[in-house]
Amino acid sequence: MRDFLPVCCADMEARGIKQFDFVYVIGDAYVDHPSFGHAIISRMLEAKGFTVGIISQPDWKDPDSITVLGEPKLAFLVTAGNMDSMVNHYSVSKKRRQTDAFTPGGVMGKRPDYATVVYCNLIRRTYKHTPLVIGGLEASLRRLGHYDYWSNRVKRSILLDAGADLLLYGMGERSIVEMAEGLKSGINIRDLTYIDGTVYKTSHPEEVYDSLTLPSFEEIRNSREAYAKSFYTQYCNTDAVTARRLIEPYPNKCYVVQNPPAKPLSTSEMDYVYSLPYMRTWHPSYAEAGGVPAIEEVRFSLVSNRGCFGGCSFCALTFHQGRVIQTRSHESILQEASRMVWEPDFKGYIHDVGGPTANFRHPSCEKQLTKGVCTNRQCLFPEPCPNLTVDHSDYLELLRKLRALPNVKKVFIRSGIRFDYLLCDPDRAFFRELCEHHVSGQLKVAPEHISDSVLSLMGKPKVAVYNRFREEYKQINERLGKKQYLVPYLMSSHPGSTLKEAVELAEYLRDLGYMPEQVQDFYPTPSTISTCMYYTGLDPRTMKKVYVTNNPHEKAMQRALIQYRNPKNYDLVYEALHRAHRTDLIGYGPKCLIRPPKNGRQKGTGDSSGRDGYRGKGQTPAYRQKDSRQGRPKKKKTIRNIHRKK
Repeated sequence: MRDFLPVCCADMEARGIKQFDFVYVIGDAYVDHPSFGHAIISRMLEAKGFTVGIISQPDWKDPDSITVLGEPKLAFLVTAGNMDSMVNHYSVSKKRRQTDAFTPGGVMGKRPDYATVVYCNLIRRTYKHTPLVIGGLEASLRRLGHYDYWSNRVKRSILLDAGADLLLYGMGERSIVEMAEGLKSGINIRDLTYIDGTVYKTSHPEEVYDSLTLPSFEEIRNSREAYAKSFYTQYCNTDAVTARRLIEPYPNKCYVVQNPPAKPLSTSEMDYVYSLPYMRTWHPSYAEAGGVPAIEEVRFSLVSNRGCFGGCSFCALTFHQGRVIQTRSHESILQEASRMVWEPDFKGYIHDVGGPTANFRHPSCEKQLTKGVCTNRQCLFPEPCPNLTVDHSDYLELLRKLRALPNVKKVFIRSGIRFDYLLCDPDRAFFRELCEHHVSGQLKVAPEHISDSVLSLMGKPKVAVYNRFREEYKQINERLGKKQYLVPYLMSSHPGSTLKEAVELAEYLRDLGYMPEQVQDFYPTPSTISTCMYYTGLDPRTMKKVYVTNNPHEKAMQRALIQYRNPKNYDLVYEALHRAHRTDLIGYGPKCLIRPPKNGRQKGTGDSSGRDGYRGKGQTPAYRQKDSRQGRPKKKKTIRNIHRKK
């Protein structure tokens, strides 16, 4: 009988369990859906015959909150959740977020900062010797010495700060089962040093074979150049076929060892993972709080693939899922969809069919599965590789099958497409059907910027590629008789972007007649090339210097330029144009971004709304606005008038 995994002693008794094999401590609410990492890991263990109890969002101020399910036979498992806890808690400006989509009712504050470390230290206060295994995104991206944006310093491997015995990185299906079987067979957790996709600590580095020794933690903490070199060595060793073991030395003869990544899952293995008996919703104990908001984004979505060979510098997927594409079969996806479309709340709309990049349904070239991905070049950047396999036929066939299911009105693609990859396909059948069947008024794409110098640092295609895509998108929709628009995601303040490049982006948006409603400031999250650039001021791929702004005021100016039509941004835009020596864009001409300030007043002297000199649509410029009393002179505030009002 399908049911949720045990979360309390009553559940243990109902299942006849006296002691769990594993107790799984998670920073998210318990949602038994394959879009949540803890659901996959716990169901994999259950399928292999292990018992698992769930402790969700324990009170980290109360040591007893970690003991409610007792001591496990084999190990505690700990994860911060589907997101890094610091990204979950703070915006890029380091302001506390108001809601947490992974907590019942969206309530903020149910997990601590640096949740993995805090939970592990809490466990260690009571269970001194029980094996402790950490995983999930937070642990995966902090597995070696890393720059931490929120504390603005280089931190040790999270394995050391957490006091854990073993770290599982990546998606974890292979490594969790191998680890569990090793412990069950009686192997001490300190001897589980052979499992791919794991990180462990040792005092005997000479026993590690086929290894590279990274700069020591002391070196990367004291030298930004050493940090950049260390990071790029890690980046070049993220492929399961070619990666070598990495050793990071620490003081007191401590060494952190990273084993090569686990092998990608085959299609049949992916199908198995998604066929496990998930309940596909949040635990019923959350009903009173209104459920868990995060489920709404994925409840009626289908995971088609994993991995990404897009190579964006600001994305951590290379470190977490790798560059090799792993896919589910059509049969597996259709079986899940066939169950989903009969759920009572299904309204006829499949929200997404995709993954990190929706239109990647096979490895980028034939050699990857046997020889690994290239360490010295990307598949799409700076130009598509001559060996790139470009074919949308399998994805297109899958979408057609899903559209034909009963109760399905529309199948959306919300996880995003790589437009540069799409343009490499000489067959435009997918492009046509994308516009005809899978867009509802707006298609979201991610050019990120328009300055080629910034795009090259981002690992994105040149702006000419986006312009070509934009023109073809327009032409296809015109032939279909549809009025559908592109919504470009744009990023401000990425390393390499000065005010000059920010002004270029504003001019591009002016010529399009478009102002984005939202702009993402670059967010330095752990284990990305862009974050390495942000911290070191160096591109780790070339070791060349990169301009970086970490000044909040300049970042505000770059963001304001992208939304220059917003009256509230007038003062920032005015100042930015002066600093960039682009005062030619202040005036009344068709190419100007803003009007001059009213009555010659300088920046910062206008009213707080910033309307002085605003040149936006549907807004009357300040110099044409009239007083509500039809131009009659205002009465002076004399003593007599004040008394008269009273």
